[in-house]
Amino acid sequence: MDEQDLAREILELKKSQQRLTIYCVVAILLALSGVLMGWESVRNTVFDTIDVQRINIKEPDGTIRLTISNRTLFPGVFIKNKEVKHPRPMAGMLFFNDEGTENGGLIFNGSLRNDGKPSSGLSLTFDRYQQDQQLQLLGVDEGGKHFAGLTFNDVVDGIERPVFSEEDTRLSEQGDYPITKRVFLGKSASKDSVLRLLDGHGKSRLELKVTPEGQAEIVFLDQKGNPSRTISGAR
Repeated sequence: MDEQDLAREILELKKSQQRLTIYCVVAILLALSGVLMGWESVRNTVFDTIDVQRINIKEPDGTIRLTISNRTLFPGVFIKNKEVKHPRPMAGMLFFNDEGTENGGLIFNGSLRNDGKPSSGLSLTFDRYQQDQQLQLLGVDEGGKHFAGLTFNDVVDGIERPVFSEEDTRLSEQGDYPITKRVFLGKSASKDSVLRLLDGHGKSRLELKVTPEGQAEIVFLDQKGNPSRTISGAR
């Protein structure tokens, strides 16, 4: 093989290498395009039905914002994006603030007890910052009695006394509870429709109620919870 033949061979090899390089680049670009198109389709996929046990909604940085769960996988309490064990044998959803701390939720359960009576409940709550519920919509059916109503609570400052902290636990054990019921509006276990106003110690001081039979009363109560004056619609 003379020098001219060798030069032609080298030129042909270079051309083949260039074609192979072009083919590889095109194949890579097509593959990347397919991946990106597939990723975009995943980001915007529409489902008719999804069967899952738990869904966690998170911010791009991983901060949890919403959980929807069955009873088996229901989470504990999240405080600043860290979970604290807190058994709650119910299904439902939990809301979390911008810091990944629980600030409310909807939970529910229901079944027949061994004695054949229902045991069920539903609770929708909205919490104060780093504390427990300051507003609660609650319905309970337990052991043959049932009540339902809306409750407004005084709740301690979560900055000074965050829930599940050592200080919160110590004060609670001493009887200094973080929640004090102040208003109840609903139907009592005695089937009365009731508006109950309570003082800063959680003691009922004024009740406006109507019995199932239609008797209407305004009841004033003393510090021990005893009626001090009653105004009846029948008088």
